[in-house]
Amino acid sequence: MTRIGIILGSTRPGRNGEAVARWVHQIATQRTDAEFELVDLLDYKLPHLDETLPPSLGRYAQPHTRAWADKIASFDGFVMVTPEYNHSTSGALKNAIDFLYGEWNNKAVGFVSYGSAGGTRAVEHLRLIAGELQMADVRAQVALSLLTDFKDYSVFTPNEGHVGPLTTMLDQVVAWSTALAPLRAR
Repeated sequence: MTRIGIILGSTRPGRNGEAVARWVHQIATQRTDAEFELVDLLDYKLPHLDETLPPSLGRYAQPHTRAWADKIASFDGFVMVTPEYNHSTSGALKNAIDFLYGEWNNKAVGFVSYGSAGGTRAVEHLRLIAGELQMADVRAQVALSLLTDFKDYSVFTPNEGHVGPLTTMLDQVVAWSTALAPLRAR
């Protein structure tokens, strides 16, 4: 069965992303067309990139890199839950992405973002990164506003209208992850 990792892309204390990622996971796990797993970057304790060789070589020296590589390799596609910090994604998510290369290739990715402008600028950066990693980014995305989807900018209270776009994005991630399976098998 197709496996999709839902990556919680913030490690900040008091992060809003944890509630968002759990909401995505709760909705995703009601589906029967794929298995979904929540992946929290806090569980991997990745320092600032500390591998001496480029990730494209796939020769990881650090135990934390090998554990991260094994986890990412176990998935067929991803949903990245990202905050928007300074018109981009979090440094923690960018760093986690940069640790690897081949483990991302030929996999689909969708985005759920949050911020003052719905996190859309963070997603635009992530789409560029996904292209370089040979990932298929899906068109549908969920953009959550700190103003309307969070009480006092910190308590997640999503508008029910986001469930439809989330479902569409999950449909696309599962479909593209399945379609790319022959490329991953090579």
